[in-house]
Amino acid sequence: MSIRNALSLALILASLVCLYPGLTMDMFSIYVGATLPLLGEIALYEETQSIVQTIRSLFEHQNYFVAFLILLFSILVPLIKALLLLVVLLFRRWAWRQKVYQFVALIGKWSMADVFVVAVLMALLATNSNDSIDAVLHQGFYYFTAYCLISILGIQLLDIED
Repeated sequence: MSIRNALSLALILASLVCLYPGLTMDMFSIYVGATLPLLGEIALYEETQSIVQTIRSLFEHQNYFVAFLILLFSILVPLIKALLLLVVLLFRRWAWRQKVYQFVALIGKWSMADVFVVAVLMALLATNSNDSIDAVLHQGFYYFTAYCLISILGIQLLDIED
């Protein structure tokens, strides 16, 4: 195995290590409150969730389509992509290696969905400009972002000709 592929393997494994806490740890908190005369600050809505909790909540509230999309692009596609890349890296003499790599490259384009999720969360933070809304990112966000970046780097370093 070449140095590039060894580094790619290490990065893919590191991305998977980041993916789990990125999915299960709290990603963000939203607080919506109001200041009323004589009563002071009143919390109207407060929620802290991880990606997994968000999917569960969406299913419970019968938002099946959105829940399925988040499940697909945030959990299933990353896991399938990583497992297939591990197969490509570890089975060098396998006849289907090139086709599997091409499939991974195809579904790798769907990794932009991860970037979209991060962009939506960043837009959420823009709500902080309103005094009655507060949004805070938690560790899950940073782990998920690390997964996205490390995964992309691992794929870029992969040398299929090795």
